[in-house]
Amino acid sequence: MSVFQYFLQNYEYMFNKSLGLDFLNSLGKNNIEEQLGIEYVELGEDYIVARMPVDHRTKQPFGILHGGASIVLAESLGSVASFLCLENTEKQKAVGLEINANHLRTVTEGWVFGKVTNIHLGKKTHIWEIKIRTYDNKLVCISRITVMII
Repeated sequence: MSVFQYFLQNYEYMFNKSLGLDFLNSLGKNNIEEQLGIEYVELGEDYIVARMPVDHRTKQPFGILHGGASIVLAESLGSVASFLCLENTEKQKAVGLEINANHLRTVTEGWVFGKVTNIHLGKKTHIWEIKIRTYDNKLVCISRITVMII
């Protein structure tokens, strides 16, 4: 039985929602997510949304959103999505194996919102797509991450 089939049979949603947004936001304390102001704001049936401010913490020297900050947002979303799909969080871990990103638009202020959706959910690897958009829904970055389950 695939991981996806397990969740379809045992949960109403793809993700283990018993953990919730408060738990997801607590994972970001005292690490890079807190430093960059990343907050999880929505946990859907098959997606998660997080937001990140475009401010002094996330801009590069020329005053625009740093591509590395976008990648941190994307990797955070992909890793958390995989974590929420694990059958046994005490024995299994979800770790980033590869990530890529295409930066499509500059942003100088406000917030960006990342939405992660699944491409592949296997026993050993998960592949996620993350689209990062502005508040007015303009596409800023599209990323794909492969997460390994160890």
